[in-house]
Amino acid sequence: MTRVVLGSASSGRLRVLRQAGIEPVVVVSDVDEDALVASLDPETPPEAVVLKLANAKALSVAARLPADVAADCVVIGCDSMLYLNGSLRGKPGSVDAARDQWSEMAGSFGHLLTGHTLLRLDDGVITHTQGETGSTAVHFGQPSRDELSAYLETQEPMNVAGAFTLDGFGGWFIDRIDGDPSNVIGISLPLVRRMIDSTGISVANLWTA
Repeated sequence: MTRVVLGSASSGRLRVLRQAGIEPVVVVSDVDEDALVASLDPETPPEAVVLKLANAKALSVAARLPADVAADCVVIGCDSMLYLNGSLRGKPGSVDAARDQWSEMAGSFGHLLTGHTLLRLDDGVITHTQGETGSTAVHFGQPSRDELSAYLETQEPMNVAGAFTLDGFGGWFIDRIDGDPSNVIGISLPLVRRMIDSTGISVANLWTA
């Protein structure tokens, strides 16, 4: 049976796949994201930045798979960032950075970009490579000062792309989205289905009983 390998430590991505019937093998990449972004041309389009990160993660993971998994699998690498006011925003990393970002995006909107790379491995050899970036417009509400402080105390926004989640505490402060909700969580199911289909595999054949 073809295995699905998720090259990500994201609990949100893992949850999306599990809820959609797939129990992936999780292998976290060793890609230095900051170094890779710093190496890119400053004029690189934001959609290309997240796609290059996703591609690097997928290749890193594919190179480290045990032989039994690499014999027949698809590897999915993803990277998400928020494109807001002309710049990409990743994980804030600190309370102050998350607070500053929320002061900028409250009452506004941005685009959550998720780069996806899919590799098909057969007998340890990459036989198919495909990449695509999903984009979902996110319209942010305006939490009160106390609500924002309480949200920051949960520690959630510091370690997620864009300082918010759709499927966690942050969902209270998202007024609406335009596009695919799973892309906001970090892995677009319809996009990945199309990518898997292009390898000749039906996604239904990857579902666990």
